[in-house]
Amino acid sequence: MPKRQDLKSILIIGAGPIVIGQACEFDYSGAQACKALREEGYRVILVNSNPATIMTDPQMADATYIEPIEWRTVEKIIEVEKPDALLPTMGGQTALNCALDLERHGVLEKHGVEMIGAKKEAIDKAEDRDLFREAMLKIGLDMPKAAVAHTLEEAFVIQETVGYPTVIRPSFTMGGSGGGIAFNKEEFVEICERGLDLSPTNELLVEESILGWKEFEMEVVRDTKDNCIIICSIENFDPMGIHTGDSITVAPAQTLTDKEYQVMRNASLAVLREIGVDTGGSNVQFAVNPENGRLTIIEMNPRVSRSSALASKATGFPIARVAAKLAVGYTLDELDNDITGGKTPASFEPSIDYVVTKIPRFAFEKFPKADDRLTTQMKSVGEVMAMGSTFQESLQKALRGLETDKVGLDPIVDLNADDARNKIRSECITARGERIFYLADAFRLGMSLEEVFDLSKVDPWFLAQIEDLVSSEMQINGGSISDIEASEMFALKRKGFSDARLGQLLNCSESSVRERRKVLNIKPVFKRVDSCAAEFDTQTAYLYSTYQQQCEANPTDKKKIMILGGGPNRIGQGIEFDYCCVHAS
Repeated sequence: MPKRQDLKSILIIGAGPIVIGQACEFDYSGAQACKALREEGYRVILVNSNPATIMTDPQMADATYIEPIEWRTVEKIIEVEKPDALLPTMGGQTALNCALDLERHGVLEKHGVEMIGAKKEAIDKAEDRDLFREAMLKIGLDMPKAAVAHTLEEAFVIQETVGYPTVIRPSFTMGGSGGGIAFNKEEFVEICERGLDLSPTNELLVEESILGWKEFEMEVVRDTKDNCIIICSIENFDPMGIHTGDSITVAPAQTLTDKEYQVMRNASLAVLREIGVDTGGSNVQFAVNPENGRLTIIEMNPRVSRSSALASKATGFPIARVAAKLAVGYTLDELDNDITGGKTPASFEPSIDYVVTKIPRFAFEKFPKADDRLTTQMKSVGEVMAMGSTFQESLQKALRGLETDKVGLDPIVDLNADDARNKIRSECITARGERIFYLADAFRLGMSLEEVFDLSKVDPWFLAQIEDLVSSEMQINGGSISDIEASEMFALKRKGFSDARLGQLLNCSESSVRERRKVLNIKPVFKRVDSCAAEFDTQTAYLYSTYQQQCEANPTDKKKIMILGGGPNRIGQGIEFDYCCVHAS
C-alpha cells in the first residue's frame, strides 16, 4: 500500500543524553528516520536534549527542539507544532516511556496526534512483564517460572517458589537498570528495592534462574500486510546471566542447527504478531538449555534497539530507515534495498557470508570501587564490531579494536605463578570484562575443554575456537619468522592473528612479520557488505578486510583522503567524535 496521505507532519522523540544502555545507536536510528520521512515529503519535528548528535543538525529535521524529553515539555511542543503523528520507536526506552506518558495523560488524544510505529497496546504488552508473560503463554511459548511483584513483600512470596539464585527484572527500564541476580536474601532485598524505585510502574518480574543457558536474539521486521523478515540472528558468546549489551555477541548465530534456527524464527514471528508490532522492527531474545534444548523466550523490544544498530551494520540492511517508512504505510515489497542498488526489495531477507563479532568496552578503571562483575544490569560504556571470513578472524580483530593495548588473545596471567590455576578458575567462573583472556589462559595452562566449559558455561563450540587459536600460537611460539611459509602464514592470517601478535610469538618486530608477509605475497583483500552474499553485483561503499583470493574493493584513480574515527565509546571520548567524522566526510 502507498504511503499515508492523511499525515503531513510527524514528531520524532530522540533518546536524550548518552547513558549506559542507551548510546549512539539511537542517534543512528533517529537520523535515518528523519532522512527517510523527509524524503517522503513529511514535515519532521524532532525533540532531543543531546546536542552532540547528527540528528539534531539543523538540516536533519524541519524543526528541532533541544529540550528535555519529558511529557510536559513535549506537550508544549505539540501545542505549538500540531503534528499529525508521533514516532516513538527511534529513541530507545526514553522515547517509548515519554510517548506512553503523553498517551496516559491524554495529550495525544487532546491534540489529535496518532502514535505510529508501535501502538500503545503493543508497547504495554511488550514492556509490562505481566502482560508479556500472558501473551507468550497464550501462543504456547515457554517462559522461565516467574511472577510479577509490586512490593517487596510480594517479591518474597514469589522468591520462595523459584528459589535462589533469583533473577529480578524491573518493567519499563533500559539496559536492565535496577535488575540483577540475587544469590541470598540481602542481595534480593537490595535489588528489589532498587528495581521498584527505578521502574516507572513500580513493577518487578521475579524469575527463576536460567544461568548458564545459551542466549540468542532475532532481529525482526514486520509490515501491515504481515510480511515478516529476519534481518539476522545474533548469538551471545556469554551464557545467560549477563546483559546482552555486556556480552560478546556473534552474527549470524554459530551453534544452531537449521531445525533449531527455524523453530526460533517461527517463534519470533509469532511474538511480533501476538504483541501487535506491525510497522517496524523488533528484537526478540531467547534462552536455550544446552542440556535438553528447552527453548524459552526472555523478552522483546517493540522498537529499534541497540541490537538493531548492530544488525544493520552487520548486514547492511537499514532497519531504522525501513521501519520509518513502514510506519507511514509502506509495505516491505514496496521498498527497495538500497544497498543492492534496488536489485532486491526490502522484503528479501539479508544473507551474509562472513562473521560479525561485537565486544563491549568497559571503563571500570575509572571507577575502582564499582562492582565489575557482569550481571543482568548493563555496565559497558561502548562497543566495537569486526567482520571476518571466520569467527576467529572477526574475534581477534574486535579484540584489537577495543584499544586496550591488546593485539589479540594476549596472555593475562603469569602461568608460572603459584596461584595461576586458582586465579584462572575463579575468573572463568565469574564473568568480568576480560574473561575471554582468562579462557585462553586456561587452555595455555593445559585445562581441558570440558573443564573450562564446566567453569564458564560458554558453549563448547566457542571454547574450541579459542583452544584452536591457543594451539596455533603454541605451534609457532619461539620459532623463527624465516621458517614461516606461505601456506602457514595464510592460515594464521585467516585466523585473525595480527602482525604484532605474530611478532611477539616469533620474537621479532611487527615490521619484520609484515616484510615476510610481503615476500610471501600474503596481503589482505577487501570484501563488500551487500546483504545478498554476493548473489548480485553491488557497488556498496561498505567493506571489511579479510584474507582471501579475490578483492572486491575496485578502487578508483581519484585522489583520496582517509578519515580515522574515534573507536569505541568510552569515558571522555563519545559520540562527539562520530559527529566530527561524519561532517568531515
